[in-house]
Amino acid sequence: MANTIDSKTREIYGRLWQYVLPHKLIGLIAIAGMAATAVIEGSMVLLLEPLTDDALVEHNLQTARWIPFAFVSVFIARGIAGFATEASLGWIGRAVISSLRRDVFRKFLTLPARFFNKQATGPLLARMTYNVEMVAESVTSVVTIAIRDVLTVLAAIGVMLYQSPTLTIFVAILFPFIAILVRVLGIAFRRYSSRIQDSIGEVTQVTEEIVRGNWIVKAFGGYGYEKRRLDEVDEKNRRQNLKMIRLRSLGVAVTQVIYGIGVALVIYAASVESSNDALTAGQFISFFSAMMLMLQPVRRITNVNATLQRGVAGADSLFGIMDEDDEVDEGTIEAGSVRGDVEFRNVNFGYEGDKGKVLQDISIKVEAGKTLAIVGHSGSGKSTLVSLLPRFYDIDKGDILIDGTPIRDFTLASLRENISLVSQDVILFNDTIANNLAYGQLKERTQDELLQAAEAAYVLDFTNKMPDGLETIVGDRGILLSGGQRQRIAIGRALLKNAPVLILDEATSSLDSQSERRIQDALDRLMKNRTTLVIAHRLSTVERADQIIVLDSGKIVESGAHSDLLAADGHYAALHRMQFSDA
Repeated sequence: MANTIDSKTREIYGRLWQYVLPHKLIGLIAIAGMAATAVIEGSMVLLLEPLTDDALVEHNLQTARWIPFAFVSVFIARGIAGFATEASLGWIGRAVISSLRRDVFRKFLTLPARFFNKQATGPLLARMTYNVEMVAESVTSVVTIAIRDVLTVLAAIGVMLYQSPTLTIFVAILFPFIAILVRVLGIAFRRYSSRIQDSIGEVTQVTEEIVRGNWIVKAFGGYGYEKRRLDEVDEKNRRQNLKMIRLRSLGVAVTQVIYGIGVALVIYAASVESSNDALTAGQFISFFSAMMLMLQPVRRITNVNATLQRGVAGADSLFGIMDEDDEVDEGTIEAGSVRGDVEFRNVNFGYEGDKGKVLQDISIKVEAGKTLAIVGHSGSGKSTLVSLLPRFYDIDKGDILIDGTPIRDFTLASLRENISLVSQDVILFNDTIANNLAYGQLKERTQDELLQAAEAAYVLDFTNKMPDGLETIVGDRGILLSGGQRQRIAIGRALLKNAPVLILDEATSSLDSQSERRIQDALDRLMKNRTTLVIAHRLSTVERADQIIVLDSGKIVESGAHSDLLAADGHYAALHRMQFSDA
């Protein structure tokens, strides 16, 4: 088991090291600083021999004159070396954080929708924040310990060998025991580090949910329930951290005991050496100081596995995201501007293979410039069906074609350039209204085009009353705007894109009757000469569609024009009667 973990640790850390290598020059400065620090500290303990024997015991005034200057020079040099080390390693650490965070973020942009369906938001956010920081700490701390502390230990051993090879043998006996301790602790450190990072993700998830859903919490009295949820995940995080702290503290304590035994052996052996006139007081003080100089570095080396395994666990979670498959984009055709003939041919789809099909044998053809309305009960597969056209999901069986060409043959970018989308779940970014209208590639549109789209979607009706107009910040997910205002911005965005294929998924669901009529006029103009797929629970909005299909349990159970479907007195007629029974 230990070998497997060590092998995986080396593999992950080797991969992580690729983020450090581009900064070799800064790394060389850090290494030079750490090497200088080790040599300087070794020199400092060597100075204790002439200080003790010549200046203090022999009362040699010449030595007493130069020794203070030597110590001042040593500390100045140590300060310069320490600054070079800390500044260089800090620079590398932040560079690694930046590179990792950007790589993970870019990966988020290319991952398929299925990935996000299976992942909670909190743990993903924790990986971008907490886990990345742990990785950077691992890089800088482990490098510091591996180079500066190891070199310091080697310098101290050099001083000890110089002063007394016999006493050094007693200290060397301790190292195998310390090495065994480091190996045993490393296994536990890795396990607890992964658990701590998972629990941080759970804390982030609960917090993110109550921040976004604070209205629901207040409206339904969820204070106690949410407190208990946070208490549970926070307690789990606290327990795992305490286990890590106890383990680290145990490592330090055992190291101290081992080192204490070594000190006792050295004192006894030094007494014997001194009685035989083989060791002066200055030599012993220098030797003993070198041994004490090793104590802190050895303690850090003992604990380096905690930092290393925490960083490896964090890097493992980040690389896990990076190794996920991107959206399949094997198409080679640049679509340009399509006519807009859309055909679903024997399409089958399910989100998870073991949970059955959401859509079964869907076949429908929409001619360019025509409107297809899709109706049915909630959960019948309407939104899933339209999400397949821009390839948010890939179908399991069958074909979807635009202008007679399977959509898989188009590059994803060119396919999606030809499709506009307005969904019932309006997504706005914490930016200005203008930037939410002209989002992404729409930044290339002129100011006149932006204003025309905003006017057509009746966005200017409410922005003209705002002090900052179109430059008004909408807040997180558009929270500073009403539902109807958010919906109008989404419609304006689709108007500005002006694509030949249009998807309207409950596009007027958040509007009052007066606003809906005005927006419907704009949508009518937008839909003219464009292939439009419309989903609407309110059947009054789809009566004028060229064709209507009724979905039930993922199958097309009826198809035809509004009047024909009413005359057939089937599913559509039943839905129609249900909605207009009061009238």
